Amino acid sequence: MYPDRAAAAELADVPDAWLSGAAVYHLSAYSLTGPSRRVLCRAAEIARAEGAIVTIDAASVALIDSVGAAAFRALIGTLQPTYVFANGVEADLGSLRELAGPGTTVVVKNGMEPTEIHAAGNKLSTVRIAPADEVRDTTGAGDAFAAGFLTAILDNAEPVEAVKAGHSLARRALTQPGATLTTDEEGVVRD
Repeated sequence: MYPDRAAAAELADVPDAWLSGAAVYHLSAYSLTGPSRRVLCRAAEIARAEGAIVTIDAASVALIDSVGAAAFRALIGTLQPTYVFANGVEADLGSLRELAGPGTTVVVKNGMEPTEIHAAGNKLSTVRIAPADEVRDTTGAGDAFAAGFLTAILDNAEPVEAVKAGHSLARRALTQPGATLTTDEEGVVRD
């Protein structure tokens, strides 16, 4: 998982063996526009060759603006992701719903409004969100959503069920400060 530019920006000359064998490669679009782009594009190539899942998070409106909507969409499209995650503003600005097609599903998160699932053949599903009891911090909610979604997909869930799992984990992240989930003394995440 390469969710941000921080340490991932330093990736260079990564042996293919380190990339091989993962079930999912989750990439942030931030990382795809920086110095680690070559390594992450190679990771996506290995993933596709091995039948793994490739996901890309659109990352930010500012990023799409800086790259340009058409160039950004083309960059994402060339990687042939299995899933693209974006919020509604990112999806609108980058016309990211257009990426939905054979092999690519676009998941658009709309805050408290239903999440959209765009699949091949203009198939659209929406999934309502149960409200969080108390929102304390939004930091990490998007990454938590992706983690919950992908965990469910790896357990063979259909996209609608995976979105529900993503909502559940994101809701937990929203109720705790600092992009963390509370754990017990043994390091196990508690509900």
